[in-house]
Amino acid sequence: MSTATTVSKTRKLTITAMLSALAFVLMFLDFSVPLMPGFIKMDLSELPALIGSFAMGPICGIAICLVKNLIHLTITSTGGVGELSNFVLGAAFVLPAGLIYKKNHTRKGAIIGAFTGAVLMGLISVPSNYFVTYPVYYNFMPKDVIISMYQAIYSGADSIFKCLVIFNLPFTFIKGLLSVIITIIIYKYISPLLKGTHGGKPTA
Repeated sequence: MSTATTVSKTRKLTITAMLSALAFVLMFLDFSVPLMPGFIKMDLSELPALIGSFAMGPICGIAICLVKNLIHLTITSTGGVGELSNFVLGAAFVLPAGLIYKKNHTRKGAIIGAFTGAVLMGLISVPSNYFVTYPVYYNFMPKDVIISMYQAIYSGADSIFKCLVIFNLPFTFIKGLLSVIITIIIYKYISPLLKGTHGGKPTA
């Protein structure tokens, strides 16, 4: 193995670890948003994974999603179910984004890839929450109480499935979209640092 290859792999591992740590920290910087029940919080922990997926490929992005959730397992309150759901949604977000950008290495490719990932994450959030996450929540908060919190915002949300489609799906999409917007704004400035090409000109 050449020295250059070794340095490249070491750099990727280092950047992946740094972005994973940042993603873990961002999980704690959550906040409530209007028109959503109080127990649902917004965070930008997928942002480092999206950046990593663009800079070093989709496998790196998925690795960041995995590592941040493995670390979070040390303080989990859901027996790992919340972390599993977070990983699945994060991977669904960064995988198509990274793959599309890899094939179309332009700003347009980055936008299309990230937008596609945000849509897919929103769609997958419905079955993920319905079959995995919310059944765990029922152990701490009865289903009818959860539904009533949604109905306080919109009375037509009279079932968990409706709640997820009406509220969680667009919420998850917007969550991804925020990461997309921030990434598109800052990526061209940080890409050379991540890739170690300080003198190079980023493509997106």
